[in-house]
Amino acid sequence: MDHKQIIKDIESGKFENIYFLHGEEALFMDMITNAIVKHALQEHERDFNQTIIYGKEADALSLISEAKGYPMMAERRLVVLKEAQDFRGIEDLLPYFEEPNEQTILVINYKYKKYDSRKKSMKAVAKNGIVFKSEKVKEYRLPDWIKSHVISKGYSISPKASMLLAEFLGNDLSRIVNEIDKLEILVEKGTTINEIHIEENIGISKDYNVFELINAVGARNVEKANRIVDYFDHNPKATSIIVVVSNLFNHYSRLMRIHFLENKSRESIASALKVHPFVAGELLNSSKIYKPKKIAANIAVLHEYDLKSKGVGNSSFTHGQLMKELVFRLMH
Repeated sequence: MDHKQIIKDIESGKFENIYFLHGEEALFMDMITNAIVKHALQEHERDFNQTIIYGKEADALSLISEAKGYPMMAERRLVVLKEAQDFRGIEDLLPYFEEPNEQTILVINYKYKKYDSRKKSMKAVAKNGIVFKSEKVKEYRLPDWIKSHVISKGYSISPKASMLLAEFLGNDLSRIVNEIDKLEILVEKGTTINEIHIEENIGISKDYNVFELINAVGARNVEKANRIVDYFDHNPKATSIIVVVSNLFNHYSRLMRIHFLENKSRESIASALKVHPFVAGELLNSSKIYKPKKIAANIAVLHEYDLKSKGVGNSSFTHGQLMKELVFRLMH
């Protein structure tokens, strides 16, 4: 069951006795927890029937005691264990997991890592409640996830704008959501969010970013690539050579794969490389410029400059100078 279905059930008043939320993506766990806190109790019931405990401060006996308590002038109690990854007594909760209080909702929010599903405790929770594993969104799916989230907020978004957000913010969904929340305040509902909105309200340059540099190098647009690298040289906080090398390596690796695909349609490339169709189109164009021999040579150049950026064989060049030299060699 995904987080959307769990939240839908919660909003309709269907609750489980136990929710064990764990995994690497904190956002989905927090969304479920917030939905439970919002809908499990009415405002006037919370003072006597809602308990929020943090992992570092918790002990198993106290937690079980809270969960076994009876509601006061309410249908149920709510006990939430936040930051459960800092709690060392989860296995000590096994007796409660096996026989939970029917009048209590117990939420365990175990962030940033997975809990061992082979443990008896997890099997007991799965029998008497819900175990939800929150997975990170794969990077190639980020633009589509951003698009879906933006649509749920009453907006649409251009492919380039969603790619900018994905490239700049990575798969930190909480950060992405926070930035979209800012746009929600500043941009009228129903608007199609584009790269200008991103630049003006979030601070990601629509012209000077790693995404545009990759496109410029991929298209062998020397003037544009040099202009972007010069911007990076004068604005070191905009990116780093490590990020540039990593993204260029991914770009050339994808080009090499395209050369050995039988079906070179945009849709086939998108499926094979697990990229957005918009990106697949850009890669297809670039593959017509860079042949396998040049791609192999460029990957060797990237390895060389990765080492130089870490001080190997380089004692005097700045990262900005290395970027300029790197981009020149890749395109010539």
